[in-house]
Amino acid sequence: MDEQNTDHRPATRWRVVDIVVASVLAVAAGLVFVFWNIASNPLSAPLIALLPGLQGLVGGGWLFAGVLTALVIRKPGAALYGELVAATVSALVGNQWGVMTIESGLVQGLGAELVFAVFLYRRWNLPVAVLSGAVAGVALAINELIIYYPGSTTAFAVIFTVSAVVSGALIAGVLSWFVVRGLAKTGALSRFDSGRVASPAAR
Repeated sequence: MDEQNTDHRPATRWRVVDIVVASVLAVAAGLVFVFWNIASNPLSAPLIALLPGLQGLVGGGWLFAGVLTALVIRKPGAALYGELVAATVSALVGNQWGVMTIESGLVQGLGAELVFAVFLYRRWNLPVAVLSGAVAGVALAINELIIYYPGSTTAFAVIFTVSAVVSGALIAGVLSWFVVRGLAKTGALSRFDSGRVASPAAR
């Protein structure tokens, strides 16, 4: 299915309902981030033991907020807004990275946003969602290699980056796309273009 805005020009102005729903989604994602902050360490440990750099596979757990929000709202800035608000919630609740969580959310949100912008906010299908998650993974990898893994070997950097990209594509991209389709079929997104995926004509 090639989901896209059927208007000549996609709507770019945010409505009140867009802001409210985007905020609810982002806050909910931020609470998931809080859980993931705790779960990521025991998940990362065996991956690191197996091959240093594979811990990038858990990165997708922090990347889905932007892609999910963008797929629902379908407006410029939605991916950045969703990821940044979710990261802020995570930072306010408290984690081991503190204010740097917000910086990470900004970078990752920009990565996800870039893909939707390249497609002029007209394409909202699965391949674009996957690409958005993957680019968010690239942003995560570059950011963390600079801040948390300075001086790492080329092999580590490649493994970490590929792992983050795969995780972003699958968790942030594929999973978010199916979550939006599921929500649309319940009628919860009837006030959004994304709700059209529930209709036979959109399949």
